[in-house]
Amino acid sequence: MGRRREEKVDEEELARLMDNAEGESSKIRVKMPNVKVNEMFAIAEQILGGRRVTVLCADGETRMARIPGKMRRRQWVREGDLIIVWPWDFQDSKADVKHRYTKTQAMYLSRKGVLPSDVDVFGMNTQVDDFDDEDGLFASSNEEVDLPEEAVEETDDDDDDEINDLFG
Repeated sequence: MGRRREEKVDEEELARLMDNAEGESSKIRVKMPNVKVNEMFAIAEQILGGRRVTVLCADGETRMARIPGKMRRRQWVREGDLIIVWPWDFQDSKADVKHRYTKTQAMYLSRKGVLPSDVDVFGMNTQVDDFDDEDGLFASSNEEVDLPEEAVEETDDDDDDEINDLFG
């Protein structure tokens, strides 16, 4: 059997997508899920075999999705891929796979902030919160934190001797 080839990000394609989006009123140039028919983003969690894959959908549900034969022959779905799924109307725990994004397209969607936080594989959609650390819990070890005198406890050397006696 041949080796599995790791998909890489095409930097030129990503730059082209970003340039086109910024120049033409931020239009997204990749296929998007049709919300009118209940399509949504998902991440392929586990390949089960027999054209089946377990997916984590944008609504937080884990579903078993079926890969259609047309897609299975042309485009392989791997673990960790960003895909579009269409949940079944009559059985909510199952879905059909409609489209698979390349790594470049997934990174582009993440940078544009289109992906929900559940399926954001690159984490580019998250914003850093600047919070005040009033208690000093997350202070680095180089900084000195002024604690009230009640909070400072004196250590007894007798306790250390007892521990050393126990463990040699």
